[in-house]
Amino acid sequence: MTAESSSSTSARSQTVIPIVALDVPDRMGAEAVVHQLGDACGFYKVGLELFAAEGPAIVAWLRAQGKEVFVDLKLHDIPNTVRGAARSVARHGASLLTIHASGGAEMIAAAVAGAQEGAPDGRCGILGVTVLTSTDSHGLAAAWGRTAPVDVQEEVLRLAGTVAEQGGAGIVCSGHEAAAVRSAHGDRLGLLIPGIRLPGGDAHDQRRVMTPAAAAEAGARWLILGRAVTGAADPVSAMGQVHASLR
Repeated sequence: MTAESSSSTSARSQTVIPIVALDVPDRMGAEAVVHQLGDACGFYKVGLELFAAEGPAIVAWLRAQGKEVFVDLKLHDIPNTVRGAARSVARHGASLLTIHASGGAEMIAAAVAGAQEGAPDGRCGILGVTVLTSTDSHGLAAAWGRTAPVDVQEEVLRLAGTVAEQGGAGIVCSGHEAAAVRSAHGDRLGLLIPGIRLPGGDAHDQRRVMTPAAAAEAGARWLILGRAVTGAADPVSAMGQVHASLR
């Protein structure tokens, strides 16, 4: 299933896809995770650290293993530069690519156009990052230079609207804002929710976390799992818990 997979009108009835984050420094670390999980995971996230170390070759390697790839670069630059980067990432076989939604309408539109140029079959969806799950209302206010706390949900909805208007495939938001976005946009925007933790798990450095089942109920299409799986004593068993909670 790719970024363009269809969804039903019910939030929970759509297929919810777990994605495991390859938060490792190099290909050796990535290979260890992928081989350990085997068929338990079919979709992986390549973030800044791994992409900077290995480049597009890591995407090609994952595709050769039969895996789908989410390239999480959170691009934020002038529109022409973002368009070219999106074109290149899409050409290498990514199914999803992130940009910062705060980059504005022109930049978002450029990313969508670039992804279409790189993958004319539409397999690479552009996701707009709204508010990072490590940020709360006070952190958001500080980032924008405001004295009063900023309403995170209002900011997420504002950015989601811009992504939808410019043809993005979806947004990245915490599970706590997902229901409001789903109410405003229906199935038009796919929701990718990071900060997923198994019941009783450690939140680590993220403030707005949620369990897989709760995120699915809120309307998630994709879930990002990092240390909840890769740091577990038995990662395959942890993935089994995730799949079971999504049935």
